Amino acid sequence: MKIYILCFGMLIILSTSFGQKKNNDSLMLEPVEIITVKATEKNPFAKTNLSKEQIKKSNIGQDLPFILSNTVSVVANSDAGNGVGYTGIRLRGSDATRINVTLNGIPYNDAESLGTFFVDMPDVASSAGSIQIQRGVGTSANGAGSFGGSINISTNEINKAKKIELNNVAGSFGTLKNSLLFNSGIFKKHFLIDASLSRISSNGFIDRAFAKLKSFYFSSAYLDKKNSLRFNVFGGKEKTYQAWYGVNENLLGSNRSYNIAGTEKQDSPYENETDNYTQTHYQLFYNHKYNNYLKYNIALFLTRGNGYYEQYKADQKLTKYGISNFGSSATDNLIRKLWLDNYFYGTIFSLQYDKRKTHIIVGGGYNNYDGKHFGTLNLLNPIFDFTKNYKWYNKTSSKKDASLYTKWSYSFSNYFETFVDVQVRNVQYTNDGYRNNPNLTINKNFNFLNPKIGFTFYKANYKIYASYGKAVKEPNRDDFETSIHSQPLPEKLHDIETGIEYKKDKRTLGVNFYYMFYSNQLVLTGSINDVGAYNRTNIAKSYRAGIELFGTAQLSKKFTINGNCTFSKNKVKNFTVYGDDYDNGGQFSTFYKEADISFSPNLISSLSLYIKPLKNTEIIINSKYVGKQFLDNTSNNNRKLKDYYTQDIRVGYNLFGKKIKEVNLFLQANNVFSKLYETNGYTFSYIYGGTLNTENYYFPMAPINILVGVNLKL
Repeated sequence: MKIYILCFGMLIILSTSFGQKKNNDSLMLEPVEIITVKATEKNPFAKTNLSKEQIKKSNIGQDLPFILSNTVSVVANSDAGNGVGYTGIRLRGSDATRINVTLNGIPYNDAESLGTFFVDMPDVASSAGSIQIQRGVGTSANGAGSFGGSINISTNEINKAKKIELNNVAGSFGTLKNSLLFNSGIFKKHFLIDASLSRISSNGFIDRAFAKLKSFYFSSAYLDKKNSLRFNVFGGKEKTYQAWYGVNENLLGSNRSYNIAGTEKQDSPYENETDNYTQTHYQLFYNHKYNNYLKYNIALFLTRGNGYYEQYKADQKLTKYGISNFGSSATDNLIRKLWLDNYFYGTIFSLQYDKRKTHIIVGGGYNNYDGKHFGTLNLLNPIFDFTKNYKWYNKTSSKKDASLYTKWSYSFSNYFETFVDVQVRNVQYTNDGYRNNPNLTINKNFNFLNPKIGFTFYKANYKIYASYGKAVKEPNRDDFETSIHSQPLPEKLHDIETGIEYKKDKRTLGVNFYYMFYSNQLVLTGSINDVGAYNRTNIAKSYRAGIELFGTAQLSKKFTINGNCTFSKNKVKNFTVYGDDYDNGGQFSTFYKEADISFSPNLISSLSLYIKPLKNTEIIINSKYVGKQFLDNTSNNNRKLKDYYTQDIRVGYNLFGKKIKEVNLFLQANNVFSKLYETNGYTFSYIYGGTLNTENYYFPMAPINILVGVNLKL
């Protein structure tokens, strides 16, 4: 009840206090290459825009999902429990595999898993000039289909002022962040250089869940009145001790930080049960302005990634790894590495026409993914000579993605604008087998048509909009391992959005209604396929429906409030859940007519207070509430994440000088009341000894933890 009062109280405050002086802040210059994938102010879609200053306030060393965690309908999670290392994000309950992510308009989602691994881009937020989050299908974008939302990150803003920044953060669990940023400003009238170096390390809240992250960013550009040429190269290197098995429910009360990873090794856990990955991005942009109405841009890109996950495996049967010369029953302890080695490259382009009442964008892209999946191992006690780094599997995959879209908007009057967006997309995916199923080869070709249509009515301080969008998305790599005899179908989404926003001076207030209807959504049901793996299954009907409330108000020079609430209903209909039956062999099944979609809370709320009690001093209080989430699609209260409410407090103080232009000091306390809560988990059930048993595993978050920062601007 307190949370509902919090939500409605926030809206009452916002809606009853409009009347401040006009905000004369200048508009930010928008990079041409990302305009094509971003929704404009007049487009009929639900979105959140974050400026560089807003990003900076939340960028204290945690991964991008936690920087975005207080935006509308967003929930973040962390394997290590403190937001550093492997993290995840959900938008309206949709996980990262259903969220399209672009960097300067260039696709970032992994081509095969369709996921986003922000740990491979540590501290990308320090280089970001803006971020837009679109909720729902949104506008057409490049790369993996937007199936629940999109995140558009831009680093190509023009930094006109010369600047050097040194940012340092230290805190609980051995967390340390150091970053150096440089902006040359425009020199010789046409040139600029932006660069950064970052290092982040943490021991994590979970035992041994350390993270060692490094990143760099370099961008150089030439600009004149009609042309711009920009080259970006940036990348990251990560080494993280794995904590992705979670903590058994029985240990949450006594040993919440327990980590089972590495414990196959006797006496003490294996010290190098780590994920090691390096990713480097190369981007080249050319923009040309033909005249006041016509612009063109093209970009070439290459993303190079390689790395491995190292594991200690005890008492392994060697024939499982294709090693037969020691005998059919021979076993040994071994250290294995599961490798990925890939190239992702292609182009994006757009032609933009903007004259009077008509705005047209024709754009698209082509990209190709070439990946290698292989494994090496070393035996620890071989009875005969054995090849070091023996390669026991070696598989390749390829994915080609071509798309073309047209976006047309027309203003019938000063108050009414229509929007039409049609995208065609072709996906070709092949691989020559899997680690556990080497003879299962895939050769798939998909053609998708993704239309969107809507309108916006705007007058004075009001905007009313409505839209319909369709999205079709291909299954991911693991989905294709379902069966030798049958293959998964593409997922389809029909999304209806309508809302109203009010903006005046430094106040905004909005409400958005959405209905997302899925056909053939892929969900985990516990079913085992004919190649022995648990697989996602196409479900005929499921839906998400909700109301999003959001607002901001500067009530005085010393007090600003920002809040949002999402109330939703998320259901899957007419499906069967399976579990293992160890008594009789095979599996048992249970039919459900309707149940909640997993990891989809019915209520998400965030409230931020910005207080300036003294000159150069700021206090930020962030509150977050997330309703209960089910670990599977059965609505079983014995398989759930409990609801949680947390608060973070940050106190900052600024000093100004001549040689050092600005010194920013801050102290942030996360989870100030040390609430015990979990943000992620998984479950499985089985029959053994005539009893139905359920095993729940959770990913706990840290109790109160402190971060202290010193940022220098030269």
